[in-house]
Amino acid sequence: MRQGQRVLVGVSGGQDSLCLVKLLLDLQPKWGWYLAIAHCNHRWREDANANADYVKQLAQSWQLPYYQQRAEQIPDSEAVAREWRYYALTAIAQQHAFACVVTGHTASDRAETFLYNLMRGSGADGLQALTWQRPLTPEIQLVRPLLNVTRNETGQFCQAAQLRVWEDTTNHDLTYARNRIRQELLPYLQTHFNPQVEHAIAQTAELLQAEVAYLEAQATALLQQVHHPDRPGLDRTLLQPAALALQRRVVRQFLQQTLPCAPSFNHVEKVVSLITAPNRSQTDPFPGGAIACVEAPWIWLKTDDNSCD
Repeated sequence: MRQGQRVLVGVSGGQDSLCLVKLLLDLQPKWGWYLAIAHCNHRWREDANANADYVKQLAQSWQLPYYQQRAEQIPDSEAVAREWRYYALTAIAQQHAFACVVTGHTASDRAETFLYNLMRGSGADGLQALTWQRPLTPEIQLVRPLLNVTRNETGQFCQAAQLRVWEDTTNHDLTYARNRIRQELLPYLQTHFNPQVEHAIAQTAELLQAEVAYLEAQATALLQQVHHPDRPGLDRTLLQPAALALQRRVVRQFLQQTLPCAPSFNHVEKVVSLITAPNRSQTDPFPGGAIACVEAPWIWLKTDDNSCD
């Protein structure tokens, strides 16, 4: 976040987002930001419209512009809701020329995301997924300034600042996996293992973020060396000396460019196994029907109408 920047703040009305917007308001005179509030109405609670009205009233009391996006269809899962939120915030930012979108994610959110992805079998990329910033578009950055602050600390801040928090009743619905992590798993870990477990996990995610960024950059450079200039193929002789971690990342980036959907761990492993496989080895079909096969020294990704010989 640079001095004088146009900053769009995502505000749900909960304690994290209220803490965030109040801190930005307090810092605004020094940094000269143009602040505005955006609210995403998922429509999946009976009080969703009242919640949006409350955030609008807050924006008016702070004399900030207010924008709302209302979901045309009610999201049927947490993942769909999250994807729609970022789409909505990006659309508002593009329409009103904001260069920065700021959200109130905390160290607690980072710990929950880490544990959620860990139990789904994610690699390092998934474990560090909640980062300080990332691009929404080439012109718009998403920034999360509160990633070193816990939810307990934002609650204390709101109480001290006498901010009225809008309670989201769905946060207590244990049918959602993240709520079970928040309400049951993290308190258990705090009680029986480490009272500062949220900070400890957030620290691990921070370490992984730097390592993932380094490995991805190395893999991108290696992919440029091993990728065939005209066809979807990889030079095995250049891949074989590389560390397994780099081989996997090169293959994943290659498949991301060539398959119609995001590659799974199993998809990546099938191609990695071909790096040292005998000539004429091949995989079973990937999504979309393509097959990877070895024609030394190349691994080719071929479609059904151009199958392996």
